[in-house]
Amino acid sequence: MRIAILTTNSEPEADQRLIEEGEKRGHEMLIYDVLRCYANLSLEQSDIHYRGKGRDAIENIDAIIPRIDIPYTKYGLAILRQFEAKGVYVLNDATSMAAGRDKFRSFQKLVEHQLPVPTTAFAHSLEDTENLIKLVGGAPLIVKLAEGTQGIGVVLAGNHSAAKSVINSFLQLGADIVVQEYIEESAGTDIRCIVIGDRVVATMQRKAQKGEFRANISLGATSSKVEITPEEREIAITASWALGLNCSGVDIVRSNRGPLVIEVNVSAGFTGEFGIEEVSGVNVAGEVIKFIERSYLNFIPPEIIN
Repeated sequence: MRIAILTTNSEPEADQRLIEEGEKRGHEMLIYDVLRCYANLSLEQSDIHYRGKGRDAIENIDAIIPRIDIPYTKYGLAILRQFEAKGVYVLNDATSMAAGRDKFRSFQKLVEHQLPVPTTAFAHSLEDTENLIKLVGGAPLIVKLAEGTQGIGVVLAGNHSAAKSVINSFLQLGADIVVQEYIEESAGTDIRCIVIGDRVVATMQRKAQKGEFRANISLGATSSKVEITPEEREIAITASWALGLNCSGVDIVRSNRGPLVIEVNVSAGFTGEFGIEEVSGVNVAGEVIKFIERSYLNFIPPEIIN
């Protein structure tokens, strides 16, 4: 197979691991910076092109692994849709990735599928700030940008005054936010589950550094092995399925009322010193390639369906 990674180069180690594992299994692995891709559309001909390295039209690609950073979501998904329209198999399609990147839609989908999440609220007007605080049970509470990653744009407001100030500040800037109850008993600890297809292939526990509540490795959190319960496994798989994702990182916290999904990541990292491959001992990149192999055998391009 000819498998291409559509990337924005923020995690080259992960891209390289995918290339290594794909080549081990006999595939031709390619990498494309999505920001160097451009496209043309007409009734006669629609193509995707690549600037540089002597490449022009991108052709004869069997599968795409999208690894697109949040700032480039809109353009990246436009290019991804172009590949889909040309009948290329994509690991996570543009519709699912768009839903996963939108925290409004993401939590709506999770609740639609009866998945446990922290109490969540959102509004657009400053006039609703007090109502948002009440809806999530008061402070302390969490305020999150509707589009954010690696803990960026996530704020813990410890009291009512701080909560009101943070929410108003975001709304005055025109930012879309969600407000959530703070799960104090989780003590800055969560569980990352890598879900591929209908399996949780790897897990790790992340613990925030002292004085921090966000359990993101990029913010100094530490990681360790963890055993998840059958309930947590089922929740993680269902959360990924609810958003239509074939590959995701599902983050769960353990609360007094059971496990809660706090986020579903559409381009989860898995490499690095505290990455899930190292901690769990699981070859996540290899599992991704094997899933693509199995899925491609049953893939029916859209033009054949139509």
